[in-house]
Amino acid sequence: MIPTWLHWISTLSLLAGGFSALVIAIDEKRDPQHMWIMNIVWPAVALFAHVLALWGYFTYGKLAAHSRAHPAMQRGEEMPSKAQTPFPAMAAKGAAHCGSGCALGDIIAEWLAFAVPAIAVWFGWQSLFAEKIFAVWILDFILAFLFGVAFQYFTIKPMRDLSPVQGLVQAVKADALSLTAWQVGMYGFMAVAHFWIFKHVLGVKLEVPTPEFWFMMQIAMLCGFATSYPVNWWLIRKGVKEKM
Repeated sequence: MIPTWLHWISTLSLLAGGFSALVIAIDEKRDPQHMWIMNIVWPAVALFAHVLALWGYFTYGKLAAHSRAHPAMQRGEEMPSKAQTPFPAMAAKGAAHCGSGCALGDIIAEWLAFAVPAIAVWFGWQSLFAEKIFAVWILDFILAFLFGVAFQYFTIKPMRDLSPVQGLVQAVKADALSLTAWQVGMYGFMAVAHFWIFKHVLGVKLEVPTPEFWFMMQIAMLCGFATSYPVNWWLIRKGVKEKM
């Protein structure tokens, strides 16, 4: 049986995520990011990171939004050091950028597989996997990859002034490793939640249409951020991903 305290913590965390995403979306409506895709990235990240996303957005996201209006930028000069984003924050924004695509892809995949169980069968449930979760993870990865590459494409192509084909190639190079690292962290925690915390300790099934499932997904996304962060640090240092 799921403890009452866990149910309420899960519900409050989901409400906090939705509220945080709404706060950011409203602020972006008034003061949009100069890179339009970030107007989607920040609210998507807030769905699972809520308080952390709010801090990151108002500390470094707004900094990026205002940088192009800075007089130094308009004169073609370097930004003053106080207006520059520190590299650790750039790596975090790179990981969050990847994670937003993962989050949207995973949300859609999980609800699709729940609404249409045959989809999980198509991806190996009952034929390759006894547990439905493994088949759904394949769909999760495919949709997360598509969203992640799309988000990266709309970042790299305009920043590097690339052709559509060049932009797509560079987007795949920039996001494939980062996204894989993110999904590894996410899958790792969800496996612990599904097989140990809920099945073994609580003796209940962790199911999609419950606050507890999505609270576990919020934590899993933070684990994905942790495993993706050093990869994004390396990719940005090597110039494979753009600084944001």
